[in-house]
Amino acid sequence: MLLYDYYAPRLTSMLMRQGLPRDLAEDIAQDTMTTLWHKAGLFDASRASLSTWLYRIARNRRIDLHRRIGTAPAEPSPWLLEMVQDHASDAETGLDEGRRQAGIAALVKALPQEQGLMVQLAFYEGLTHAAIAERTRLPLGTVKSRLRLAFVRLRRAFDAAGLAKK
Repeated sequence: MLLYDYYAPRLTSMLMRQGLPRDLAEDIAQDTMTTLWHKAGLFDASRASLSTWLYRIARNRRIDLHRRIGTAPAEPSPWLLEMVQDHASDAETGLDEGRRQAGIAALVKALPQEQGLMVQLAFYEGLTHAAIAERTRLPLGTVKSRLRLAFVRLRRAFDAAGLAKK
């Protein structure tokens, strides 16, 4: 019950920030917590924290919902959300959600233009690497390379801001 009381509102909030109406967000949060109950034996603390695992389950359920109804999920970076939610909770940082989201946006905006564009297309528009390559008329390897460089910079920025995994 303590886990549900702690995580369900946070999962619901995350899902609503990603564009789901409250009722669907609550349904997915409840489904995520039910999954925790039934599949707790599959959790491996050496691979991820509990919050990372739960946020990933909720994210995947949301994507499944969009696939079923035939819409593309509008989604900020799952990697960035995971980093922020897992490693910088309100209690730990004292930052409210709006300030954290503004911080993420500032970090992405500070990237070199070609890397920022790749992050924008991949995570905010939800395009695959192949779709980005097609849209930008860049080789697939260049797209992957720029995204990788962006991740390295973002991880360093998270470390410098004290938001990285301890």
